[in-house]
Amino acid sequence: MSYRTIIAATTLACLAAPALAQTTPTAPAPGTAMPATADTGMKMADTATVKLKYVTVKPADVMSSKLVGTTVYNNKNENVGEVEDLVIENGKTVTGVVVSVGGFLGLGESYVVLDPSTLAVSNKDGKWAVHADTDKDTLKNAPKFEYSKKKS
Repeated sequence: MSYRTIIAATTLACLAAPALAQTTPTAPAPGTAMPATADTGMKMADTATVKLKYVTVKPADVMSSKLVGTTVYNNKNENVGEVEDLVIENGKTVTGVVVSVGGFLGLGESYVVLDPSTLAVSNKDGKWAVHADTDKDTLKNAPKFEYSKKKS
């Protein structure tokens, strides 16, 4: 065997090995959950590569449109801010809630990002509210988030 033939065969073997190792994920049987290793959620890409699926919204699910604009209250029922936006990490998990604090009529307000696990959401008589164990001064002195509402 010539040296070139050995190099060519080795190169082809190396290129083929990763392709053979790839598997195509399959949907779970009806009534079972997706495996923990499944890659779920939105992806950052210019094209979609996963077949379209539909989801059933459960009555206990909270829509983001209900939260954005909702008043944030502390445990003394004082208004301490307003939900401006949600941070979604890698298109999969809500990892932050952007809250506007301080200011009056949009002047002098600043933004902080709160961990969703520290917040409680309620819906009493059709009025949504978010609750945080904090006070106005703590939020005014919290690390600021530079936020622009522009969609670009």
